Amino acid sequence: MLTGARGVVGRQVMNLLLKEGAAASAVTRDPGGTGLPDGVRAVTGDLFHPHWIEPALREVEALQISPRATGPGLGELLKHAAGRGVRRVVLLSATTVEHPAGEARFAAQFKHAEDLVTGSGLDWTVLRLADFAANALAWAPQIKAGDVVRGAYGHAATSPIHETDIAAVAVNALQGNLPAGAIHTLTGPRSLDQFEKVRLVGEAIGRELTFQELPPEHVRQGMLAQGLPEEVPARLLGSLADYADRPGPTTGTVEDLLGRPALTFADWATDNTPAFIP
Repeated sequence: MLTGARGVVGRQVMNLLLKEGAAASAVTRDPGGTGLPDGVRAVTGDLFHPHWIEPALREVEALQISPRATGPGLGELLKHAAGRGVRRVVLLSATTVEHPAGEARFAAQFKHAEDLVTGSGLDWTVLRLADFAANALAWAPQIKAGDVVRGAYGHAATSPIHETDIAAVAVNALQGNLPAGAIHTLTGPRSLDQFEKVRLVGEAIGRELTFQELPPEHVRQGMLAQGLPEEVPARLLGSLADYADRPGPTTGTVEDLLGRPALTFADWATDNTPAFIP
């Protein structure tokens, strides 16, 4: 059973499970299960208040947890899961727990989720995830409109990870193919700043793109003017500020776990070219 099933990783995990012929269910607030792949069972409810979920956990072997999807209901969800005989839980956490960047309150939320999962009594796996390559989709409107991407902290460097790699590791953990009780830090294979990421997107779509650095407060106000909640620019700009001073981590864990090289940001850009073409 997946939480956050409509997210970048959740969609990939569902597709991989279906491809392998495994049964999959997804928790959704939408009674009709809109947007879920054919073959995925929709379980309807609000995980912030998961008292209703216990019957739906019958015959569920493993849970994938996205902390943003479960919020304050995570502890209760895990208790119901343990009581219903769920065997395994896989948590999508963040590298900031181990490698601080941005406001401490956001890393603390992930650490709290980790503590709940590791103390749940279930066989657990924690995946600490780097910057998603898919975060570059936020640039799509600018790239469709012109050849310049504008943003803050151009020299902020991370090792962005392809969601396909996250999903492949998560599915192995959900199916019990990885040793339980382990924390894995997953990143892409190469550290890139924003200038380089934009250039690679341009190569993928056959255009010369450039990144133009703007003052952080200018970017913050622009995001708020679009109606985004304060938390979004706070998460983004806080992390970028720190990554401009100190690059995020780079690990070889994806290759170690999957037995193949991790996908690159260039691979991701090629896979997602339609998103950037008018």
